[in-house]
Amino acid sequence: MFAVLKTGGKQYKVQAGDMLRVERIAASAGETVQFNEVLMLGGDNPTVGAPMIEDAGVQAEVVDQIKGEKVIHFVKRRRKHSSKRTKGHRQKLTLVKITEILASGAGKSGVAAAIGTGSVSAAAVAAITGKAVDAPVSKKAKKASAAKAAKAAPAKEEAPKAAKPAAKKAAKGDGDDLSTISGVGPVIVGKLHAEGVTTFAQIAAWTDADVEAIEEKLSFKGRVGREDWIAQAKELAKG
Repeated sequence: MFAVLKTGGKQYKVQAGDMLRVERIAASAGETVQFNEVLMLGGDNPTVGAPMIEDAGVQAEVVDQIKGEKVIHFVKRRRKHSSKRTKGHRQKLTLVKITEILASGAGKSGVAAAIGTGSVSAAAVAAITGKAVDAPVSKKAKKASAAKAAKAAPAKEEAPKAAKPAAKKAAKGDGDDLSTISGVGPVIVGKLHAEGVTTFAQIAAWTDADVEAIEEKLSFKGRVGREDWIAQAKELAKG
């Protein structure tokens, strides 16, 4: 007696004692599983399903979880592209030994159905078999996960950074905007702040000795008088 069963999108003609390699099944070595999609039974009284034979089944013992032969996929683009790519693949398979063919009574046999890991979701396999199966993770899902992790990581570092501008502003106090004086740019403002000069009133009160000392120290000799910082500061101090 033989049977034609369907599993993993393929059809197999089998009989008791046959060793068969099928698409991976959610089962461990030594377990017995039952294929319930039987298309045909042969023998003294052949039966053809429409499309399946009701209450028929094929029982098999799981021998091992294996991989198929490596398949090389080579792509070569001609003319302008002039590129090529080689990829290898080994299909995940399950090696089973056919133990019994049931023409009827498969529904009451009590043997777990053979569930392919690629035909249903991992959650469905776990619900049916009671065993967790690692679900394949797509490249898109991996990228989304990596992007989410990268986005979450800087958020922890941004908190202390956000406090820096406030601290810098506090250090300046209530000083005036010295860049309003003609000839005073951001670099000079920084140097003046470093010397404690932050207001128009301070510059307006400079004496000749103060001007000479500040020009010598900050290396812009003659600039204060040439651009008349003191007069400008006096006007700006008035508001």
